Parts: sequence; C-alpha cells; structure tokens
Amino acid sequence: MLIDTHAHVNGPEFEGEVPAVLDRAMAAGVERIVCVGYDVPTSLRAVELAEQYPAIFASVGVHPNSIHESPAGWREEIEHLAHHPRVVAIGESGLDYYREFTAAAHQREGLEWHLQLADALALPIIIHNRDSDADVTSALTIWAGARASKGAPGLLHSFAGSDEMLQACIDAGFAISFSGMVTFTNKSIRHVAEAARRVPDERLLVETDCPYLAPVPFRGKRNEPAFVRAVAERVAELRGVELEKIMALTTANASRVFARMESASE
Repeated sequence: MLIDTHAHVNGPEFEGEVPAVLDRAMAAGVERIVCVGYDVPTSLRAVELAEQYPAIFASVGVHPNSIHESPAGWREEIEHLAHHPRVVAIGESGLDYYREFTAAAHQREGLEWHLQLADALALPIIIHNRDSDADVTSALTIWAGARASKGAPGLLHSFAGSDEMLQACIDAGFAISFSGMVTFTNKSIRHVAEAARRVPDERLLVETDCPYLAPVPFRGKRNEPAFVRAVAERVAELRGVELEKIMALTTANASRVFARMESASE
C-alpha cells in the first residue's frame, strides 16, 4: 500500500467530497492519509475527519503564514487537540520567508513552540520550509539534539531545500518527504529529483500536499491523495527500483515516523 504523509483534505477544496476522494485513493493503493492542519479550524477539521474515517489520521498545528491571523488562544487550542488519540503528529509548522505574512521573529517563536509541544507529547513534527533553509536547519538540529523523546523526530515535507539542509536534517534523524514537485522539470527545482535519489532508504517518504502541487501527468488539476502513486512512480524511476519497493519502503517508514498510527488503528 501507499501512505500519503501530507494531505489537506480538511480544506474547503474538498468540502462534501471526502468519501469520493477516499474511494479513489483506495483504488490507487493509498490506504492511509495524514491530514495536516495549518490553522485552528483546519486542525479541528483534521481531527473530525480522523474520527469519521479509519484511513485518515490527523496532524495539528499552525502554519507560519497563518500565525499572524490566529486567535490569541491558538496555542491552547492546538495543544488540546494534540492529545486526541487520532493525532499522530504536530504541524505543519516551520518557516516561510518567501511570503512573510507573519513577521519572521513571530514565525520563529511559533516554530519553537511547536517543537516543544512535539517533544512534550513524544510526537513527530511536520516541517514546512520555504526560502528559510539555514534558520530551519539550525532550529531542527539544535532541537533534535536536546529533545527528551526518543521516537522519530519528524519529517521535512515537500522537500525542496539545499544539499546542506538535506544532509544536516538526515544526520539529525529526520525523514524527507517528496511531493509532486519531484515530477516537475523546471530548471529551478531539478535539485529535488537529485535529492530523491540521495535520501537513504530508511528516511524516504512520499506525499501529495493536496490540493496543491499535482504531479505529472495531473498538472493543472486539483491534487488529491490518489495521485501520490504518481509521486512514488517517479521516485522509483529516479532511484532505479521497482514501484513495489518504493511502496513497501515508504509505507514502513511512515508507520515508523507516525508511530501512534498503529495504536490509533486498534
């Protein structure tokens, strides 16, 4: 099977369509989906969907671009949701210096808070990074070396960072997840394909980041979990292995990173 480790089926783009989306995902071999919150309402919706559908698990957090517009008590609300048994990760959190809707200093405060919560609850962190490689790498490597929990620290989602970031975060224990960008041919992101070749087997994950970043051959369409198969096919091609190996490998890795997924399924 496949696990889509980063999907936003909790967003308005999928309102009223989740059952059909799940049917198409299952038909493509996608049996589990990590539904990722990016603010308080979508974190709550992720938990609601996880309660309703056995294939969906939730992650809760506030995206760096959403911190500036979040209510004063957003930390308390996210922490409350994080204790739900169907929540398997914290995030997405991180830094985004491409769109500074939230001042960089406040983004960094938010990231530190999410990291502390992940450690306190022994949950992995899901990291967003855009044009902030150095600051994200510094925060993650320091945190990974000091945290008290012993499970997998988390993952860098939809990876498009530098070679230096890739190696430092792998060394710190993080998994690296690839989205539809790995199928794109733009010169500016060809390094993503090279990263997908280099990541060690035990750190490799796949995702959609739907409804965004639909992979080839679905460019221009709304992305959805079923399309993670196209991502896995491209990763298999880049690494010179059969699709079945990538499916088995990424499923095992996702089950390890999101360790609470197994107990939540019982």
